[in-house]
Order: sequence, then structure tokens, then C-alpha cells
Amino acid sequence: MQDMGLLVIMFFFGLAGGIVGRIKGSSFFMWFMISGLIPFIGLLTAICYRFENQELRRQCPGCGHVVKLYDAVCMRCGEELEFPDVAIAPEASIRRRAA
Repeated sequence: MQDMGLLVIMFFFGLAGGIVGRIKGSSFFMWFMISGLIPFIGLLTAICYRFENQELRRQCPGCGHVVKLYDAVCMRCGEELEFPDVAIAPEASIRRRAA
């Protein structure tokens, strides 16, 4: 019976971590697994994790695709990216100006 209680606790911590991770623009499933397998610490980590839509971006010189500033390789064309002189504003700040 105690095992069932532990599974319920792990499920709800996983669900909470997944929701927090998804709100921050990351993978629900990844944060569900982390928060479920390591209940309290996983949820705390999801809460402290960065917001993906607040990261600076840059444009790939090869194909023009906009990628995150911390990406080292363009996922569209495979070109290796050097650190740029200028960055593009995060998605979150563009949405705030439009609203």
C-alpha cells in the first residue's frame, strides 16, 4: 500500500514539473520524467530553469534561420555558428511590444 502512495506522489510531482517546464517553453515529457523520478528536487529544478522564449537569438549566415544565441550549430543547414556581434531580441519581448 505504501508503494502506491509513493507512485501517486511521483506522478503528481511529475505532472507539476511537466506543466512548469511546458510553461517555460521546454519539453513537458522531459520535465515530467525528471520531476517524477526525483520528486522534490526535479520540480525545484524545473521552477529554476530558464524561460526559452526569453533567450536572445541570432540568424544563421548560411540559411537565414533564426536560432537561439547559445546554439553552436544551425539545426536546419548544419553550419557551425560563431558568436555574433549583434543578437536578435527574445521572442517574449517582441510579443510584449505587439500587445
